[in-house]
Amino acid sequence: QVQLVESGGGLAQPGGSLRLFCSASGFTFSRYGMTWARQAPGKGLEWVSGINADGRDTYYADSVKGRFTVFRDDSKNRLYLQMNSLKSEDTALYYCAKARGSLATTRLDENDGWGQGTQVTVSS
Repeated sequence: QVQLVESGGGLAQPGGSLRLFCSASGFTFSRYGMTWARQAPGKGLEWVSGINADGRDTYYADSVKGRFTVFRDDSKNRLYLQMNSLKSEDTALYYCAKARGSLATTRLDENDGWGQGTQVTVSS
């Protein structure tokens, strides 16, 4: 069974940084694209970033481009999201997800495994 466990969330000040982690198990991590998504209070699930299985191609929502970086360590079965220059509007529950194939996807319904999420709060 696909298991994804997010961690690294917490409270950060505007302009600050956080690094999110996603530990994967139950599947061959290196063969699949991976996704980060988030859900802000009172809003729907929003795609944030994706990375191909080979780690070479990464994609970002316009709202986070230039501030967030996604990367992976296949030797550790881990996905990361480095978040810099945080804004209050980045406050959300952040999820990692496994894509159905090796390519990253911007479509949330093309992911077939989800974690429980880690809370990020950006506030002064």
